[in-house]
Amino acid sequence: MATTISVNKQTIEQFLLNARTKPFLIPEYQRPYSWTSDQIDTLFNDIWEFTCNEGGTDKEGTYFLGSIVSYENDRGEQEIIDGQQRITSIFLLLRAIYTKLNGVEEKTEEAKNFISKIEPLIWSTNKLTGKVDYSSILLNSKVISETENETLKNILESGEIDKESEDNYSKNYNQILKLIEEKSVENALMIYQFIYALLNQVIILPITADSQETALTIFSTLNDRGLPLSDADIFKAKIYNHLKSKEEKEEFIEKWKELEEDTQNISESIQQLFYYYMFYLRALENDRNSTTPGLRKYYSANKFKKLLEADILDDLRKILNIWKVIDDYSKNRIENESWSENKDILKVLDILEKFDTVDTSELTIINGGLDAARCIIGTLGSTILGGAGFGPGGAIVGFLGGTGAFCYDTVS
Repeated sequence: MATTISVNKQTIEQFLLNARTKPFLIPEYQRPYSWTSDQIDTLFNDIWEFTCNEGGTDKEGTYFLGSIVSYENDRGEQEIIDGQQRITSIFLLLRAIYTKLNGVEEKTEEAKNFISKIEPLIWSTNKLTGKVDYSSILLNSKVISETENETLKNILESGEIDKESEDNYSKNYNQILKLIEEKSVENALMIYQFIYALLNQVIILPITADSQETALTIFSTLNDRGLPLSDADIFKAKIYNHLKSKEEKEEFIEKWKELEEDTQNISESIQQLFYYYMFYLRALENDRNSTTPGLRKYYSANKFKKLLEADILDDLRKILNIWKVIDDYSKNRIENESWSENKDILKVLDILEKFDTVDTSELTIINGGLDAARCIIGTLGSTILGGAGFGPGGAIVGFLGGTGAFCYDTVS
């Protein structure tokens, strides 16, 4: 089936009005909202300067804010793949403007006009009466491990914050309120021109894909400002959503954080652990296909069954423990893991860790280069994960012999 995308330049007002039928969602696999007051200052001042010099009702300039990559999910929501920092900040900016305009007892005609224009951009409105439902916001965040999701919801609903809060939503919203107040004192009439320019002359380039896969591909191609979402980010969301209770989800997030920190400490990544785990699973299945599948393709088979039907974080932890020993086998010993002190195992691990520099005669059971060595580390887990111990003598050699044959087949 052919891939389709829709690209359509729109003003902020045009773009946000789409959310009346298809609300925006920041999905679980996205990273937390990270813009600071510096980025907020830049955004606000850039649009203010544009308004003064090129925009407003008397001029026809445009200010390009950037692209937003999304796709429509199964629930009819616009799932944001790229642009969550910008779109979230725009919502905070509009909410702050609305708070200031609505807080004036005697409203000017301009204020009344912009209040009526902003309301359907932030909240759901009744299609017949036009009545605003202030409890139904058009941007929701479900970012995993972010405790401030409820904070964003409360700000957009009520316009109020705890002044002592240290989360980025609260700090940025408060900063915007201050900026509006400062500009209102400097030039009260220019505030209305600023709001006009924001709604009608700030341009977004929405890129709407036909699937999550297409959207992620577009994002990876376009994005040069940060790290693209990894397969591990997607897997994290799938596992998290599969869990039923709040306690299970909290435990999962805590384990994920610890795993992420520990992998970084030895210059590894959770993405790589999933890669090793794939070789372990393929070894168990005696899968000798010579083509190594992509991670997402492999784990998404049968509705992500391999991710959802195992204690996968515990398994990834055990594979990480292997790498921790390899990282410095003379120091690292894993508590309650007797294999990490076995001299025969440590000797072989030491050889594997230095695989690309050793004489191949030292490692006659392994062929296929570094990929084979990594494959063996992954499949080494089939003994450790399975709970079997390495006996004395040639047990480990026998195991590695079988592993080497499998890995040679899969990488050669």
